[in-house]
Amino acid sequence: MASAFSYDSFGFLLILVAFSSLINISSAGRQIAPKTSIEFIRTSCSSTTYPKLCYESLLTQASMIQTSPQLIAHAALNVTLSTAKSTSALMVKLAKSQGLKPTEVGAMQDCVEELEDTIDELRKSISEMGQLKGSNFGLMINDIQTWVSAALTDENTCADGFGGKNINGSVKTAVRSKIVTIAHLTSNALALVNSYASFHG
Repeated sequence: MASAFSYDSFGFLLILVAFSSLINISSAGRQIAPKTSIEFIRTSCSSTTYPKLCYESLLTQASMIQTSPQLIAHAALNVTLSTAKSTSALMVKLAKSQGLKPTEVGAMQDCVEELEDTIDELRKSISEMGQLKGSNFGLMINDIQTWVSAALTDENTCADGFGGKNINGSVKTAVRSKIVTIAHLTSNALALVNSYASFHG
């Protein structure tokens, strides 16, 4: 019995380690970008709620972003989508690991559903962002703001599901912190979308 528990715990910890390394915004592979692009990102991110996360998550995209309010909002949405997809995939695996209580498995499954909605909303936002034009700009940017706001609500709902007393402390810490990070990325993306809307208007 003891050896079985030890094996399950080890497998669970391996998944937690992989999970905790998921959102590691690193400077590896950073491209050399003009100082004007880097300063543009720093200045743009200063208006977000989580400027440090915003700057670090977008710095590797500086050469592509240049000094475009539209491109920085587009890049922020893409970073958020990529993180949400990776997190959702790992949560599916984590929910199948041994040693979890039914309440923990249920919370993870509910969270995966919320993240699926988030992913769908971000995809629609990214697609719409690439088609913004002329007389339809106001309507289209409003759609994007609505979808990104809905994604943020989904993420907060997911995080709240791991706030109860029936969730193991290590599970709560490992999962909730990652969902909160996605919510912060989404919040930043929404702020940049709003800034672009104001700039265009």
